[in-house]
Amino acid sequence: MSTLATTPRAEPVVTDGTAQYDARWQRIVDCVALKRPDRMPVALYATFWLCRYGGVSHRTLMYDYERTREIAERAIVEFEPDVYSPMILGTAQGPSLEAIGYKQLQWPGHGVGEDQPFQYLDREYMTADEYDDFLFDPTGYYLHTYLPRVASAFEGFEQLPIFPGLHYTRLVAAMRSFGRPAVRTALDRVTKAAEEIDRYVRHHVDFTDRMRSLGYPCTNGTTGIAPYDFIADYFRGARGMMTDLYRRKDKLLELLDKAAVFLLKQVVATGRSSGNPVVFIPVHWAPDAFMSDKQFREFWWPSFRKLMIGMIDAGLVPMPLWEADCTRRLEIIRDVPPGKCIYWFERTDMVRAFEVLGDVAALRGNLSPSLMTTGTPQEVDAAVRHLAENVFHKGGRLILDAAFGLPDETPVANVRAMFDAARRYAG
Repeated sequence: MSTLATTPRAEPVVTDGTAQYDARWQRIVDCVALKRPDRMPVALYATFWLCRYGGVSHRTLMYDYERTREIAERAIVEFEPDVYSPMILGTAQGPSLEAIGYKQLQWPGHGVGEDQPFQYLDREYMTADEYDDFLFDPTGYYLHTYLPRVASAFEGFEQLPIFPGLHYTRLVAAMRSFGRPAVRTALDRVTKAAEEIDRYVRHHVDFTDRMRSLGYPCTNGTTGIAPYDFIADYFRGARGMMTDLYRRKDKLLELLDKAAVFLLKQVVATGRSSGNPVVFIPVHWAPDAFMSDKQFREFWWPSFRKLMIGMIDAGLVPMPLWEADCTRRLEIIRDVPPGKCIYWFERTDMVRAFEVLGDVAALRGNLSPSLMTTGTPQEVDAAVRHLAENVFHKGGRLILDAAFGLPDETPVANVRAMFDAARRYAG
């Protein structure tokens, strides 16, 4: 049996939605295994589009757990997707971000207006001369340097002891560090933040349990990241990473290899604990316009392939979202075991993706964001029909979705047209 058929969590006993849940999940299982499902499945991936649907501000969606849950449930019940995105985790982060004093994002009321989505701040969070520190002791680098830079709750951890090398009575002496005022204050802040984040996660778990009882599976249990994107986005920043391709090539390649190891350990642990084997991996730096094919083959793909193979070997199902246009990458990224992945494409020509990858991976996507936001319901219907006739009905294992989920500005009428068309052309 496919690993994708693993039953999510040891959930409460449900009665009403069990058959519907199993039927919907089986469509995803079949697509991954490159088998024809009983019909083309359709996904509902929504973040701040829920504001438009529910008539609330972005800040409300980020801070009001109960209101967010009510809106998300109403959307799922109306559109009846085969899978839905983890909507609570994807939006209701406000209290948690505030609790840890998070510095890498601006969000409604904290740097952007109350009716704007959160924004990532691309900065250099690791300097070029810190490669060796990170390579030698990643955990120590996190504790002493990185965490205090990106979240104020950890300010004070700089005064923690140097852990590698502690032994015998040195361990006893090192405990004095935990009594320092800055460390004790930081530990108090982290403990309080953990309590808030536990509330946040419990709302997510309760919501997925509720949706399971109604017959709706969540699309993925955890998220992952490509090693290259991990370093470029969250450590070196865009400018720093692009210069490292030329000035620190050997150090970068060494860190990519090491990151693939600890990122795999983390995603396997979280994926297994979630009970849902699908791992959502937003892909940021792979698009055709961002680097040459030679650079992609040398710097981006090897560590990511290593990560994906590790996930597959652990019984997980990688689901990279190939953002922007990745047409030139298709021949390279087909080098994975068949029937083990979902490849989600944003702007890549899906018919071409099917021609290259149809015997390797299930496909997901990719209704145009501009179509969804500015088109008519009739145009949305035609676009769904195009994908159904030219991919699904020609043998592609397609999970219909918007390019990167529903754009925030999408008219509700166009979402209704998308789901109506998905069923009209699904058989």
